[in-house]
Amino acid sequence: MHQQTEMDKSSIRKRKESQDGSTGCTLDCQPKVNEPVRATALQREVGLLSGICLIVGTMIGSGIFISPKSVLLYSGAVGPCLLIWAACGVLSTLGALCYAELGTMITKSGGEYTYLNEAFGSLVAYLYTWTTVMVLKPSSFAIITLSFAEYASTPFYAGCTPPLVITKCLSAAAIILISLINCVSVKLASYVQNFFTAAKLFIILVMVVAGMVMLAQGKTETLSDAFDGTSTSVGAIGLAFYNGLWAYDGWNQLNYITEELKDPYKNLPLAILIGIPLVSVCYVMVNISYFTVMTTSELLVSPAVAVTFGERVLFSMSWIVPLFVVFSTFGSANGSCFTAGRLAYVAGREGHIVKILSYISLRRYTPAPALMFNGLLAIFYIIPSDINSLINYFSFAQWAFYCLTALSLIVMRFTRKELHRPVKVPIVIPALMVVVSCYLVLAPIIDKPELEYLYCTIFIFSGLLLYYPFVHRKVKWGRKLMRPITMHLQLLMEVVPPEKVE
Repeated sequence: MHQQTEMDKSSIRKRKESQDGSTGCTLDCQPKVNEPVRATALQREVGLLSGICLIVGTMIGSGIFISPKSVLLYSGAVGPCLLIWAACGVLSTLGALCYAELGTMITKSGGEYTYLNEAFGSLVAYLYTWTTVMVLKPSSFAIITLSFAEYASTPFYAGCTPPLVITKCLSAAAIILISLINCVSVKLASYVQNFFTAAKLFIILVMVVAGMVMLAQGKTETLSDAFDGTSTSVGAIGLAFYNGLWAYDGWNQLNYITEELKDPYKNLPLAILIGIPLVSVCYVMVNISYFTVMTTSELLVSPAVAVTFGERVLFSMSWIVPLFVVFSTFGSANGSCFTAGRLAYVAGREGHIVKILSYISLRRYTPAPALMFNGLLAIFYIIPSDINSLINYFSFAQWAFYCLTALSLIVMRFTRKELHRPVKVPIVIPALMVVVSCYLVLAPIIDKPELEYLYCTIFIFSGLLLYYPFVHRKVKWGRKLMRPITMHLQLLMEVVPPEKVE
C-alpha cells in the first residue's frame, strides 16, 4: 500500500513539475506562462449547449426511426399511440425535474448512485451500481452500436440482410472507436456529441416538414377514427409505456456528469427544460408524419419505419434517411459511453467497485479505466444472439431504481433539510413518479409473469455476495490481491487517483 501511495504522489509531482517547467524542460518545451496547473480531476468543460446536446443526442437514438410500431401495437390505435408518446414526454420531464432538484442539491456526478447513497445508504447504492455498471449500461451501449452496424452495413448487401458476423464486428469497431474518443478528450467527445445531435435534429426536421406537407395535401385517412380498436388491457398499456419510455431513455444523463458541468445550478435545470420538451415535440410530430403516409397495418409490418417513410416521400433522396439513422445511433452511443464511464468512476471513488476504475488519465483528464471497462463489457454483450430480451427483462429493474430515486427526493426533504435547494419542485411530482414507476415495474410482471424476471432479481441481489466481504467488511486479502493488479494497470494506462477539488 505504501509503495502504491508513493507512486501516486510521484506521478502527481512529476505532472506538476512538467507543467511548471521545473524538470526535464528544453527550449522546445518551455511552459506556457499563463497556463494554470490543473488538478488531476474531471474538469468543468461541459457548457449549456453541450449539456442540451448530451440529453437530446442520447435520448434520440434508433428507436424513433426503427420501431415506433411497438407503442402502436400495444396501444391498439393511432389516438392512444400519440397520447402515450406525449405522456411519456411529460413523464420524462417530471422525472427530470426531480433530478434537477437532486442534481443542484447534491452537485456530485454519478446520477442515481449518488442520490441513493445519500438517502438510503451504501447497500442500496451498491445494488444499483452492480446492476447498472455490469448489465444496463454496457448492454444498452451494445444494442445501440448493433443498430448502428446494421444500418451502416445494409447498403453493401442490397436485397438481403447483412451477415451477423459483419454486423457484430462493425459494432465492436464502433464501441472501440467511441471509447477511444471519450478516453482522449472530454471536449472531443462533446464536439462529436454536438455534431451528431445537430445531424439527427436535421433529419427529424426534414421528416416533420415532409409529413406536414402531406397532411396539408389531405393525407388524413389514418388519423381519422383515431381511437377505434384502443386496447383496454392494463398490461398492454404498461408495455406500450415501456416501449415509449425506452425511446425517451436518456433524460437523466446530465446528472451523471454534474461535476463536469459549468455552473450546474443554472445549466442543469435549463438544459433539462430545453432538451426534454424538444425531444417530446420531435417524437410526437415524427409519429404524426408516419401516419400521414402509412396505414397502421403498413407501419406494423415495416422493418424500419423511417426508411419506408423516406421511400414514399423523399423518392430519389430517400438514401439520406438510413444515413442519418447511422449518424443518430452513433451519437446516441457516444452519449451512453460518456455517462456510463462517469458512473463507474464515481462508484470506484466511493469504494463500491475496484479502485482502478476511479483513476484519472494523467494527460487527458478523463476517467479512462472506467470508459475502457464499459467498452469491454459492451463488446462481451454483442456476442449473444439476442440481447434485446435482456434489456426487456431488466427494464423493470431500471424503473425500480427510478422509483427509489424519486423516493429519495421525498426522504431527503425530511432527513436532509439543511441542504441548499436552488431548484425545489412540488412534492407531488416525485410522489407521482413513485406511483408511475411502481406501475411500470409491476404491470408487465402481473400481466405476463415469466421466470426471467425472477432470474434478473436473483442477479441483482447476487451482488450481496461481493458486497459483504469486499465493501462492508473490506477483507484484507482482497486488498492484497488487488494492490499489484492496480499498480500495474496504473503504470500501463498512466492514470492516477483523482485529487480532491474544493
